Amino acid sequence: MTPQEIKARVASGLLSFPVTHFHDDYSLNLDSYRAHVEWLSGFGAAALFAAGGTGEMFSLTPEEIGAVTRAAKEAAGDVPIIAGCGYGTALARDIARRAEEAGADGLLLLPHYLMEVPQEGIYQHVKAVCDATGLGVIVYNRSNSIASADTVARLADACPNLIGFKDGTGKTELVRRITAKLGDRLSYIGGMPTHELYAQGFNGLGLSTYSSAVFNFVPKLAVRFYNALRADDQATMAEILDSFFFPFADIRDREKGYAVSIIKAGVELIGRTPGPVRPPLTNLKPQEKDMLKALIERAGD
Repeated sequence: MTPQEIKARVASGLLSFPVTHFHDDYSLNLDSYRAHVEWLSGFGAAALFAAGGTGEMFSLTPEEIGAVTRAAKEAAGDVPIIAGCGYGTALARDIARRAEEAGADGLLLLPHYLMEVPQEGIYQHVKAVCDATGLGVIVYNRSNSIASADTVARLADACPNLIGFKDGTGKTELVRRITAKLGDRLSYIGGMPTHELYAQGFNGLGLSTYSSAVFNFVPKLAVRFYNALRADDQATMAEILDSFFFPFADIRDREKGYAVSIIKAGVELIGRTPGPVRPPLTNLKPQEKDMLKALIERAGD
């Protein structure tokens, strides 16, 4: 897909990040991963992100990111695949090339590694990655990589293939400054962990869509919430928040890193084989999995 085609597609509906499947020895389980992506592709996602944050990109090698991206493309049918990308500039450029060779339709550029840097450094890093690929690139504002509205505007001027902005900061003023300044030049994605908890508040800031992690294991529920948001169906959103997302967040918040671990546990609980999370993440404890199982059963997805 061209950058402008993927920009339009991203803005057209709900997005999600399939978890990356591992064997018990932490090696890739691509057969199980393909089966999961194929199943998810039947629930109407506008695009799926391979090897993204929920897909443990931070624990994958560049070679593995390419392999996961290729496997997702093989399984997703007509659903576009956007590959995760990140680390330092040289590694990010290498991953961008590998993802493009693997057939990715776009890139999600996660924060660079470790350091707090000035706006000029963020600009140079993102531009270098955009220059390394013909794919459409979505920049992810989060953690130690938070571009200002002026920096995002500079990047949009310099990089024709910068097509999207994803927010994981929760900074409403910054998000509104960016959407106001850039207008329809970009697609805007909500990316807070368990974004459904923030979706109503962020809907008025100009976000085009958001990514749903729970789509991995309760896709019908995730789509029902998204449709209720688009229809301004406050009653349905309140019911789903009270019955599922608030208690889900209580489990998620019991340990650092559970925003990813709880999704993988959910995939396992519906009968699939995602395997463990890789260190330094830890898996849910048996009691916590029982709590999540009860939530899934009540959701009736």
